[in-house]
Amino acid sequence: MEKSGNFVVTLGRQFGCGAREIGQLVAKMLGIEYYDKRLLLEAAKSSGVAPAIFEASDERTPKFFSSLWSFNLGYYSGALFVGDQPVKEDNVYQAQSQVMVELAKKGSCVIVGRSADYILRDETQVISIFLHSSMEDRIKRIIKRGDSKTKKEAKEMAIKQNKLRANYYNFYTDKHWGESESYDLSIDSSKLGPEGTAKLIVDYVKTRLQQTK
Repeated sequence: MEKSGNFVVTLGRQFGCGAREIGQLVAKMLGIEYYDKRLLLEAAKSSGVAPAIFEASDERTPKFFSSLWSFNLGYYSGALFVGDQPVKEDNVYQAQSQVMVELAKKGSCVIVGRSADYILRDETQVISIFLHSSMEDRIKRIIKRGDSKTKKEAKEMAIKQNKLRANYYNFYTDKHWGESESYDLSIDSSKLGPEGTAKLIVDYVKTRLQQTK
């Protein structure tokens, strides 16, 4: 398969490490598009599935989604189809994957999470980054943005969300979430802060792109 001339910067991340802010900064510095939750809405629009279904299954393994699906069946029974097919565990993943492919063909972009590095590996040039930071840094950010009120709650949330993300990534790819060999570059975002981390990523991306010319 011939790859497109675009490039995609993918950001794997620990929960609470500031990936959203960093990703937006990287996209702005490079003059390209940025996608995270927006990707889910695009997938929902293109497939006809209620956006709430994508929200519920976002970065969740089929096993997790199946239990959630059974619980919520009554609420979404009128909009649970991809085309004319009933929603199954992998339908949501496939719909979201197709949106990523279409967006990558449309233009260069930054995509946060959702195993984008693996999905797009044969479609375009992928520069994969993994962002992590100290637990202290993540706890502060989680509380600051209002996701938790106490340090204990923030820590528990960080651990739970990282486990869900790891299970999702490991299920759908042949790599391992968070392990350095699964990515081109792994960065502790607490060392340089959002702007410094974004600049480091941009410098790395520009160097990589220069090498391909």
